[in-house]
Amino acid sequence: MSVYLDYNASAPIDLRVLDIMVEVYKNNIGNADSRTHNYGESARKVVENSRKQVASLLSVASDEVFFTSGATESNNIAIQGLREYAEKTNKKHIITTAIEHKAILETVKHLQKEGYEVDIVSPDISGRVKTDAILGKVREDTLLVSVMHVNNETGIIQPVKELGESLQEKNVLFHIDATQSCGKLVEEIKDLKYNMLSFSAHKLMGPQGVGVLILRKKAYKLPPVKAILYGGQQEHGIRPGTIPVALTAGCGKACEIAENEYKKNNVYMDVIKEKVLDLLNTFGVEYHINGDQEYCIGSTLNICIEGVSSEALMISTKQYCGLSNGSACTSKSYSPSYVLTAMGIPTSQIDSSIRISWGPDTSIDDVIENLGEVLEIAKQIRN
Repeated sequence: MSVYLDYNASAPIDLRVLDIMVEVYKNNIGNADSRTHNYGESARKVVENSRKQVASLLSVASDEVFFTSGATESNNIAIQGLREYAEKTNKKHIITTAIEHKAILETVKHLQKEGYEVDIVSPDISGRVKTDAILGKVREDTLLVSVMHVNNETGIIQPVKELGESLQEKNVLFHIDATQSCGKLVEEIKDLKYNMLSFSAHKLMGPQGVGVLILRKKAYKLPPVKAILYGGQQEHGIRPGTIPVALTAGCGKACEIAENEYKKNNVYMDVIKEKVLDLLNTFGVEYHINGDQEYCIGSTLNICIEGVSSEALMISTKQYCGLSNGSACTSKSYSPSYVLTAMGIPTSQIDSSIRISWGPDTSIDDVIENLGEVLEIAKQIRN
């Protein structure tokens, strides 16, 4: 039986999460914004309990939690929702990095066409951007700095703690895409300084189709973010549309599980990484890791197997492993990974690179057995 090793694209749903969702679908049929009957009140209680579960995981207030359809929508609201504020303050300069998810990069490029100035900072070969490289771009008219916490392709942790502390002293908004770190780097996130934070539930074994935007209050006021869609006052006017009660329940449950189990999960995922590295060394394939492992999350490895086409390897080993060679949002493209390219890795090495990502329910035995088959095939097809 093959093993799924593409958790950074989407993690399988925890069955405890699914059970809660089924219960809600069966027993909470109302619209959470209906205020004239008990069905609406029942649904609203489910949503507000979910909001509290998210808030607890992130150590924020419940009224700073806003449900969306996922991190892509959250990212768009965090950036495009600042347009009115940008016009009023004449602050139209945005700083981000070359390794952000397309939900960030495509959004800031769109604003660039509308007259905004955008600085995009590249990392070095470590996969990590330098704090000074970001802060050195800050100007009087800088509106926003947006930097991801953990890169989805390499697993490299970015210096968002240092950035948040420095930007707090400046009149610059700071947004963090925490899609790959939420539920994993729990203690680290609780200590971060930021104005806005995004994540998707399905990356932490919750359901697809729901995410969160955190808007932190300062002097009792939310960041100057406005809705980018229109149609109602749901989510306090930030995100219109009928809130999916069961999905929010699933998101909340996933956050509750992560808060209770992240310590043992992180230990287990570190063990899997050690086993994978041992396996690579045992098979004697020529490989190197993309990104500095001193700053890498425990559930991800991006490796280059010298002389082996990643496309050929993945096609040849589908029966053994679910692997990828980059972000799911660009997986249909055969162009080199823009993340690895931004790191300065040669194209020949990028073409031989694969991403392996796993979770707390991944079987170590399955990983060893199936990755062993993959490495055996890699040796056979090596150029």
